[in-house]
Amino acid sequence: MIILKLAFLLVLVCSIPVFHAYGQLTDKPPQGILRNEIVGVKFLDAYFGTSTERMEFGPGDKNVPFTVALANVSTADIVGIKGKLSLPGYFHSSQGVNYPILADSDAKATTGSNFYLTFYVDVSEGALTKTYPGSVKIDYSRLKSAGVRENTFQFTFSLPGESVVNLKSNTPIITSITNNPVILEISNSGSAKLSNVDVVLQNMDTSISSASISTTNVEKVIFDQNQWKVGNIEPNSAKTFSFNVFVPESLKNEPLRIPMKITYFNAHGDKQSLTRVADLYINGLVNPSIYGVKVIELSGKKTLIGEILNEGNADGLFGFVKLEPRSNSNIVESSQYIDEIEPDSPVPFNVPIESNGLLSFGEHDVRIIVSYKDAVRAEHTVTYDTTIMITPFEDNTDYGSMIGGLIFLAIVIAIGYKLYSKDKIPFIKKGKIPYISKSTES
Repeated sequence: MIILKLAFLLVLVCSIPVFHAYGQLTDKPPQGILRNEIVGVKFLDAYFGTSTERMEFGPGDKNVPFTVALANVSTADIVGIKGKLSLPGYFHSSQGVNYPILADSDAKATTGSNFYLTFYVDVSEGALTKTYPGSVKIDYSRLKSAGVRENTFQFTFSLPGESVVNLKSNTPIITSITNNPVILEISNSGSAKLSNVDVVLQNMDTSISSASISTTNVEKVIFDQNQWKVGNIEPNSAKTFSFNVFVPESLKNEPLRIPMKITYFNAHGDKQSLTRVADLYINGLVNPSIYGVKVIELSGKKTLIGEILNEGNADGLFGFVKLEPRSNSNIVESSQYIDEIEPDSPVPFNVPIESNGLLSFGEHDVRIIVSYKDAVRAEHTVTYDTTIMITPFEDNTDYGSMIGGLIFLAIVIAIGYKLYSKDKIPFIKKGKIPYISKSTES
């Protein structure tokens, strides 16, 4: 029995090194292992940005932050943390091409905490927005322990590019008392894609600060939509979205500022929100119509007259009325300056009718063109085609009175001749010319 126990103990003691050797072959030491198999620093991530924010940068950007995130997974706090960054040739120290890319931290990294080293680099113009390899060497010391420890980590990182968001109106001018179609354009002039772009109209009552009250009047107009799904916008490209806006009569000749909240995902996959303002100009409505056209005689000349009624809410400026012939009319073109065309007050016009040769009587096909400019000095025209009648001049002479006078004169002459022939006119003898004799005193 004693022999059996001794044999069992011998087998057990001999098997211990075998088990230990088997464990060494199958277990892989974790990254960052130090002497005595104590785990120290673990690599977490490397990206453009700071410890609190990932940032977008692209080719040509200078002095940009590049952060390496690590964790202290040892059993002691570590201090004196320094790092040296190695990146491809498109990236170099912001101090110069031949300078090392260094960073250090005065903070203490407690056990189990994350810590960050932020380096500053310049990005070459020739760099591409893609994934690159890199490495970082970390030096540090453990509290209550002598010596400097060192770890080197290999990693990959991405140059994300930079998204630059702009908003503008492709419909810069809209009109009062009108339902206006409006097209806005979102452009990305950067080097990174905008993903899942969403646009929301900002209402003054809920979204705009009180400091902006004097800068926008968006709450006074009526929109038929307030949110738009735009989708993805590639670098150096743009997308548009549209809506209708009705402007009341009280708004004219002033700007309309439309604030839009634009939300998208950047190259890091982070959700971003910003506000851009689209500026439009509200033009007053000039809405003239022509009526009451006819031909009269004015100062012995055929004249075309009529009236213009502006049913809008703004003056038409620098107004002209032009008369043009159509078809076979021998009327020649003529015009009249009428100045302002005011709202709700008929503006009369009278254009003398000129002709090429003798003016033909009868019907003439003519075109009347009213031209004017609005508040932004854009020119507009209104055309009115009609047929006018040219009649002979009216003769207002009183022929009855003339004939009566002639008859009376003839009668007087006849009576006078009869009396003269009978020598019955006092002081006049037949055949003699009457004269006045002078008597002289001797």
